[in-house]
Amino acid sequence: MKLLKKFSKKESKAPHYVALDIGTEFVKALIFKIEDGKGVVVGAGRQRQRLGDMHGGAVTDIAGVVENCSKALDRAEEMSGVVADECIIGIAGELVKGTTTIVHYERLKHTEKIDYNELKKIVNKVQWKAFDAARKQLAWETGYNAIDVKLVNASIVDVKIDGYKVTNPIGFQGKDVSIGIFNAFAPMVHLGALQTIAADLGLDLISIAAEPYAVARSVGVDEAGEFSGIFIDIGGGTSDIAVVRNGGLEGTKMFAIGGRSFTKRLAQALGVTFAKAEEIKLAYANEQLEEKSEIKVKEALELDAEVWLSGVELSLSEFSNVDSLPSKILLCGGGAALPEIKKVLEGNDWYKNLPFAKKPKVTFIKPAEVSNMIDKTDEIKDQQDVTPLGLGSLIVDMDLGDDVMPTILQKVVKMMQN
Repeated sequence: MKLLKKFSKKESKAPHYVALDIGTEFVKALIFKIEDGKGVVVGAGRQRQRLGDMHGGAVTDIAGVVENCSKALDRAEEMSGVVADECIIGIAGELVKGTTTIVHYERLKHTEKIDYNELKKIVNKVQWKAFDAARKQLAWETGYNAIDVKLVNASIVDVKIDGYKVTNPIGFQGKDVSIGIFNAFAPMVHLGALQTIAADLGLDLISIAAEPYAVARSVGVDEAGEFSGIFIDIGGGTSDIAVVRNGGLEGTKMFAIGGRSFTKRLAQALGVTFAKAEEIKLAYANEQLEEKSEIKVKEALELDAEVWLSGVELSLSEFSNVDSLPSKILLCGGGAALPEIKKVLEGNDWYKNLPFAKKPKVTFIKPAEVSNMIDKTDEIKDQQDVTPLGLGSLIVDMDLGDDVMPTILQKVVKMMQN
């Protein structure tokens, strides 16, 4: 199904982009342009997904999702008055794997200066090692040995020569070069669905990005590489976790408990339909229920919140290469609005079973904290809009970036994706 663009909207001389967050519960579309190194949002739209369109963050009905994306885009285009042709799409789900791989490379001619070709060789070695590890991990989790895994996106985390941290190794001498690169991988079936959606919408797909990667890369970047935190994005179908230490992304984890799990619990407890339970849940989150009803809803949600917390604890325990976890937890996503989420994170001793130096402080990410993005629509108000803003921020970074390490990495990534 090919959706034709409306010719009544004008094409702008300045390029405009679409950040498309295809969530389990909502599709969110932002239209923005880049001015003075900032992404300026000029249009925003959202559309609720039907129950059968998505499952656990992954597309299950391409035609249904295309229809929803088209409606969200229409609203954003009506607001902005322009049609954007290029887009970035976020990807999430249990089978999207993100991890940082560190490879030590011993140089035989350590007195010679590192040149571009040698650096490219080292980066290539790191990437293929990470790819092999990700494919084995997904094969073990799914039971399919031949699962087709593709690289989604990558980022330089750390570079050291003989133990000294550098940003650009070219021109340095030394024997031991260690490079840490974060890589996000996903099954081809998920990536292919998103590529089809972009084509059916008439959009040129610039990039597909793992959503926890986008959020983690776009918040806290002003702290001179010293930022540390645990990002938790709670969507409709999944909760996505990213751990950042000293400005470097250690990895991402995802598990299939999100806002819909809480809605199903309410529907069972109150004996109402899923749609009615969703309505009640939102009213509860916004403190719009009567006291008697509020108590019933609270009791129904508390048990599920404990189960959700177990998922967080299990996910964080898998960061076995981390000596200590950051003592700052940052929440975003529509599901984070439930009071029980913040309550269980703050009110339990769960963190004592993990390598925290102290009890973590829990805060919500505000849209204004996303770097390089400015909202001119006055429609972006809370933590549920952080993810599409983070996707937009990645496009701004791509537009500004000209450093040698990311450039080499980008070339290796394109080679692996092809």
